[in-house]
Amino acid sequence: MVKNHQNVNWYEYFKSIRVECPWSYSAYVRGQIHIVEYDGRILPLGNYQARVYLVNAPHETVEALAAGLDHGEDEWLFSYPGFGPFASPVPILIQQNRKQLNDLRNSL
Repeated sequence: MVKNHQNVNWYEYFKSIRVECPWSYSAYVRGQIHIVEYDGRILPLGNYQARVYLVNAPHETVEALAAGLDHGEDEWLFSYPGFGPFASPVPILIQQNRKQLNDLRNSL
């Protein structure tokens, strides 16, 4: 279990990173970001724009997981507390559809 993830105000977090990731706040508000605890299984995105996996691991592990998964249809990113101004409050892996994400990036 990820420490303290129950106390995370995800609404405020996604609101705070709008400068870095403009679409994430509106996607979260619309219920299009699925947040789950990471148990080693990768779920298909389905109708979600993104899935956030809560990971109880050191930053090196979280970064390595993201790098190892980042191929094919999905793009994988990670965030870790204290790693930059837009860092997540708990360690996370982020799964997004690569084509959809590139389309969003190109539209900005």
